[in-house]
Amino acid sequence: MIGLTEQEVIQRRARGDGNNVKIDTSRSYWDILRQNLFTFINVVLFVIGLVLILFGLWGDAFVSVGVVAINVVVSVVQEFRAKAKLDRIALLTRPKATVIRNGQECVVDPSEIVLDDLIIAAAGDQIVVDGVMVGEGRMDVDESLLTGESDLITKKAGDELFSGSFCVTGRGVYRATRVGKNSFVNKLTASARQFQVVRTPLQTDINFVVRILVVLSVIVGVLFGASYAIRAVSTVQTVQSAAVIAGLVPAGLILMTTTAYAMGALRMSGKGALIQQSNAVESMSNVNVLCMDKTGTLTANRLHLREIFILDKTYSEAQFKQLMGCYARSISSGNRTTDALLEACEGDPRPVIDEIPFSSARKYSALTFENGTVMLGAPEFLQPYLSPTAELNEEKQRQWAEQGYRVLLVAYSPYHGQLYDANEQPKPPDDLQPLGLLCFSDELRPEVRETLEGFRQAGISLKVISGDDPHTVAALAKQAGFPPDIQVISGTELDRLDQSAWVDAAARITVFGRITPEQKERLVETFKQQGKYVAMIGDGVNDVLSLKKAHIGIAMQSGSAATRGVADIVLLDDSFRALPAAFMEGQRILNGMQDIIRLFLTRAFYAAMIIIGAAVIAEAQLFPFIPKHASLLTLLAVGFPTFALAAWAKPGVPRHNLTYSIVHFVLPAALLLSGAALLIYAVFLMNYYYIPELLTPAQEALGVSISRTALTTGVIFMGLLLIPFVEPPTQAWTGGDEYSGDWRPTIMAVCMLVIYFMIVAIEPLRVFFELERLAFLEYLFIGCVAIIWAILMRMMWRLALFERFLGIELS
Repeated sequence: MIGLTEQEVIQRRARGDGNNVKIDTSRSYWDILRQNLFTFINVVLFVIGLVLILFGLWGDAFVSVGVVAINVVVSVVQEFRAKAKLDRIALLTRPKATVIRNGQECVVDPSEIVLDDLIIAAAGDQIVVDGVMVGEGRMDVDESLLTGESDLITKKAGDELFSGSFCVTGRGVYRATRVGKNSFVNKLTASARQFQVVRTPLQTDINFVVRILVVLSVIVGVLFGASYAIRAVSTVQTVQSAAVIAGLVPAGLILMTTTAYAMGALRMSGKGALIQQSNAVESMSNVNVLCMDKTGTLTANRLHLREIFILDKTYSEAQFKQLMGCYARSISSGNRTTDALLEACEGDPRPVIDEIPFSSARKYSALTFENGTVMLGAPEFLQPYLSPTAELNEEKQRQWAEQGYRVLLVAYSPYHGQLYDANEQPKPPDDLQPLGLLCFSDELRPEVRETLEGFRQAGISLKVISGDDPHTVAALAKQAGFPPDIQVISGTELDRLDQSAWVDAAARITVFGRITPEQKERLVETFKQQGKYVAMIGDGVNDVLSLKKAHIGIAMQSGSAATRGVADIVLLDDSFRALPAAFMEGQRILNGMQDIIRLFLTRAFYAAMIIIGAAVIAEAQLFPFIPKHASLLTLLAVGFPTFALAAWAKPGVPRHNLTYSIVHFVLPAALLLSGAALLIYAVFLMNYYYIPELLTPAQEALGVSISRTALTTGVIFMGLLLIPFVEPPTQAWTGGDEYSGDWRPTIMAVCMLVIYFMIVAIEPLRVFFELERLAFLEYLFIGCVAIIWAILMRMMWRLALFERFLGIELS
């Protein structure tokens, strides 16, 4: 085949027939900005801010939108930085295409393909543009990313190929018929990564929290809206109160999650892993079953022909090796096995009449020459085509398998016709005679033993699922550090089990050998049905189905393009060393977000209770917070601290779930804090608003302002005291959580308190935030209330008083 000339390529590109498509490796910059900026609660706050501006309340508008803006800016900057670096790394894993031009094969980026280009596809290659098969090639194609069906479709000359599918076996050439905007490639080459968007437990928790707080803010908003309507409260105060109530929904919580994922992906890129699904790092911390292939995962997939055993004594070793050399040089699509034969055996290519390419499901390949058919494959899968009296020397096979070697059988038939039936299904001759056994060695990856030991210590169940002989897989697994008494089963034995026995075998057995891709996918599905969180590691096209089925798919960089396409994580340099780091990074994200969720939830609940409580003990129009106070409180007690907690989070087994956090930490803290805050608010209202008689309107306004300042000061004091309870620096602070020993969050809380007093001390800032300077004794009173609150809070947590009152026991 000649293909297009360079001049023809230039002409087609000039008239717009090029595949000018940018393959996205992550979200675009616009997507990042849009998803951070235009959330529901942000839009609500922006509208409220606009209304405040229309009423001339520029300061209230600025602080109401300012907290959101700071969150958005920090998150966007962090994600932009992460995207820039990850996109550079992702270029290493982008699919390439081999085209024929001027009679020569050349590798190009898919964007350089033009209409009518001749493109070569081999096993594991993605179909990057739509096209039609030409020539004598034959391929089995997986179109599951288009149709959802995992059945392989045989393609030959004249058959149409669609972008987004990939070649599983065989080799062929297709002519590009639809490129650029006319091709499916825009939607479907990226669909491998978009195919599986599974929410992690953390994301599920956060969505639940946000929905609760949306409902809470709506209820509070409706109650105050009705109260304000009855009392004819001014529109200005109504809008100000609406801004505070809308702020109960923690927009920053969702942004913090996105930022944590982006920073986790950035850190992992420096440790040898490309994160293709944003939540993949956090997902790793939930994994309790890790499935892996043997070849290319446990081993380096560098096969060497170690030994030959002749079964047909009419062949000398030299003749047998020459036959293998001819076979390896005649096959249309090679693999690691044929590469090993090429290295060890001399020979010349021969004319091929027909071919059955190797398939992980069939576990054999076949070539028909003029003088007969040669087949190469797993002995048990060739057994049905052998004569009943064929001698295969099972003892030699067993010896090799127990040493961890791969064993293949070579068989011959004088048949020299077609190898497919009328339905295009493989039909090998049934009169095969065994010629010899091949023994191949592979080597374990140098870091595999330490990596797997780390996962076992973390309580993760390891499963080795391979297409190789079960005894070979078991021997290599033992060399990798698995215990000597591991249980082994073959795919043939699995097929004989009913559903109940299958489920039991999946849970009990460690090594699965001679497994087909469909069985591998079913095993992963079985683990998921058992309530396990499953990760799957693979490198070959036979792993694609199971990678898509798992909660998290992990591929090797040297693996097939199709495997990398469906993976959530790609291990750069094929290094296992990145996996423990990914696991720890996931734990870091999860632990950090648990602290952040507790602070956001506590803040939302106590703010709602203060708002409702103030309406009970005072007049509804004496709303306890103004937008500036609420924004200052959010920034100092929650906003800045949560960014720091995310950055300083430590790896380790996540300690608690959401239910525990709410019942043990959030509700007691919110109830007691709101009670203490309302006490401060009531004392100051009584002293400055209710008890004095004959107050002028200006004096009344000053009294309310002083009371609000005292309330804000008290809430900031107690909100900052929550931080050392979340990350206890000493044993004295334990109760709300376990001992951390990290002083940084406590120091940060002290810094936030200093910043607050600086705002109070600097008159322009104090005036802007509409704060009043309180007397020393008043600050002392508020401080004493905060200290008493902290002591009571510590006692309530340590004695589990709230849980006892509810009559529940948390673990």
